[in-house]
Amino acid sequence: MSTTIQRVGVVGCGTMGSGIAHVCALAGLDVMVAAASGASLARGRERLTGSFDRALSKGKLTSQEHENALARVSYTSDLEDLADRQLLIESISENEPAKRELFARLDRVLKDPEAVLASNTSSISVLGLARATADGGRVVGMHFFNPVPALPLVEMVSTPLTDEKTAVRAEEFVTGTLGKRIIRSPDRAGFTVNALLIPYLLSAVRMVESGHVSADTVDDAMTLGCSHPMGPLRLADLIGLDVVASIAETLHEEFREPHYAPPPLLRRLVETGMLGRKTGQGFHHYDR
Repeated sequence: MSTTIQRVGVVGCGTMGSGIAHVCALAGLDVMVAAASGASLARGRERLTGSFDRALSKGKLTSQEHENALARVSYTSDLEDLADRQLLIESISENEPAKRELFARLDRVLKDPEAVLASNTSSISVLGLARATADGGRVVGMHFFNPVPALPLVEMVSTPLTDEKTAVRAEEFVTGTLGKRIIRSPDRAGFTVNALLIPYLLSAVRMVESGHVSADTVDDAMTLGCSHPMGPLRLADLIGLDVVASIAETLHEEFREPHYAPPPLLRRLVETGMLGRKTGQGFHHYDR
């Protein structure tokens, strides 16, 4: 087996991709972030730099740690530059055809036959992605949670094609190198966390949609009455309403159970670009 993973590639530099790059850089790894265009890379660089800056301002990093972390991250829009990576983590939008196409390309790019190819998907079948490659044995699901630097959990998902040594290597990376906790989840839509979480969020949306209660009332009920750290609608805004809708659609398509169906109100908000915290408006308003 190859040596300990030191060279990591992250494909996609949105909220999740930049968060994954953040924790990898802080762990002392050589991190290369890839995106489809120069504009996407510029936004990703700004997002990641801002994340390190906030950690510095809050005293979570020293000036030297801040400088070292920034220096460990490089950026590219050419997937061929990822050829020497020992681990590639895909973190693009939840679009199965796009992910399949990307996995087929990344599988051809990687030179190390023992390199791990992981997806940060929150709901899509990992087996479907593995079957897009020539070597499904090195494919796993590695689902981080937002915000990545703060939340300790990673869902690890193996498929019938995944080599056990790949699963072990991926788990050792998450627990040993990144210092996070893992749960092994089945390769089914929503895995474990979202299969439980999404129906709860959709139920909160339906309550507001009925007109009987406001979003503030729903969130206050769960934070003040059930000691949840965040109400379901603020949580949906944090995740991104487009992401919530996408996961719900995947769950509903697989299981055909009514409680997984995205409510019309959620669909309308997504269609009008009101996606939550990242756009400044969802079920609540945010100062961007």
